[in-house]
Amino acid sequence: MTGSAADLGRTPPGPPRSATFSLLRKLAGDRLDLMSSAADRYGDAVRMAIGPKTLYFFNHPDHAKQVLADNADNYHKGIGLVHARRALGDGLLTSEGELWRKQRKATQPAFQHKRIAGKARAVAESAARLVDRLKARIGGGPVDLMGEMTGLTLDVLGRTLLDEDLSEFASIGHSFEAVQDQAMFEMVTMSAVPMWVPLPHQLRFRRARRELRRVVDELSARRDAHGGAGDDVLSRLLVSIREERDPAFGTQRLHDELVTLMLAGHETTASTLGWTFHLLDRHPEVAQRVRAEARSVLGDRAPAFEDLPALRYTTMVVEEAMRLYPPVWILPRVAQQDDVVGGYRVPKGSDVLICPYTLHRHPAFWERPARFDPERFTPEAKHGRPRYAYIPFGAGRRFCVGSHLGMMEATFTTAVIARELDLRTVAGYEVVPEPMLSLRVRGGLPMTVHAAR
Repeated sequence: MTGSAADLGRTPPGPPRSATFSLLRKLAGDRLDLMSSAADRYGDAVRMAIGPKTLYFFNHPDHAKQVLADNADNYHKGIGLVHARRALGDGLLTSEGELWRKQRKATQPAFQHKRIAGKARAVAESAARLVDRLKARIGGGPVDLMGEMTGLTLDVLGRTLLDEDLSEFASIGHSFEAVQDQAMFEMVTMSAVPMWVPLPHQLRFRRARRELRRVVDELSARRDAHGGAGDDVLSRLLVSIREERDPAFGTQRLHDELVTLMLAGHETTASTLGWTFHLLDRHPEVAQRVRAEARSVLGDRAPAFEDLPALRYTTMVVEEAMRLYPPVWILPRVAQQDDVVGGYRVPKGSDVLICPYTLHRHPAFWERPARFDPERFTPEAKHGRPRYAYIPFGAGRRFCVGSHLGMMEATFTTAVIARELDLRTVAGYEVVPEPMLSLRVRGGLPMTVHAAR
């Protein structure tokens, strides 16, 4: 229950202020360990003083429900995403208030159930092309699966949300890597380093930002040349920005929204697919069940929207991959007014963190939480589990608008690849999670391709 300003509550436990240097080092170098060790040592509510910031980290489903849903008006986007604004602008990921509502209204219709169902064929075709590319590598050297998945998800994004072929813009994936690197640098340094300082990664980001602006300008010019008609996101955004009184603001808004859409629309699903195939490689008995289901449900044909309910085990595998490696690993907020969360005082202006990575591994809600077990997502297993113990797409009004498309894409792709191929991580390669804006695989994921039996 939300507390009043007069109800101060308790102060959460946490490391002493003298630990600031070690906390800063972990923030820069091992953010997952920072959150995990804090939860292990101090419990479900932790107060951490890091430099000029005091962070309130809450790690219980009831806490997540209050911050993200019940009292969401009191919690705006916080550390990380606020600093990412210099890199991403004011897109749907970082904006607040009336601008966010306007953006959500403009894009929401493109994600309606009927329209997503109508795009299932495009998703299946993109997945089939990926399978063909991978088949050509059977018996050859390793492929970077993360690079392949990025290509797939950008292709799906272009075809389903923009009605455009993005394959000609080969630089997009690399540009978004630079954007993520800059956004995380902004978070770690709390925007203390001016953008003009010619650090290598800042120069790389500035080049990437120019390239992304060029891509957005070209896509919007093409659509304008054809009248801007359509029910895709690009067409809807062009209609929406024409209503802006200030043309310069409208142009900037279009850029910010499309860059954010393209980043969020491909990066999270690519990360999920990378982690899914890493886990399938480590658990061949699960991979065999996925393969058997795909062959039973699909035969040798492409998946259709109506197949999703029958691909139940494959969906469970994707859900479990997102439990262990949630694509959005941290949800930062800033308290607009005093609050009490779980009996602990949260002062106005405090940075508040909800961490799906640690919440999904909470031992009170997940038995043997580090173990990969898709059976956690049977209807029986899910029954009685707190709703907010599992939030891979966020929660509340800022729940990911593209969740259904992302799940369809991940499920179809996992099924059609597993049906025909066996992907194996290169021997001796250490697969390490890298918590950026999404939880990606550090350095890529080299895998060899083999025909499935």
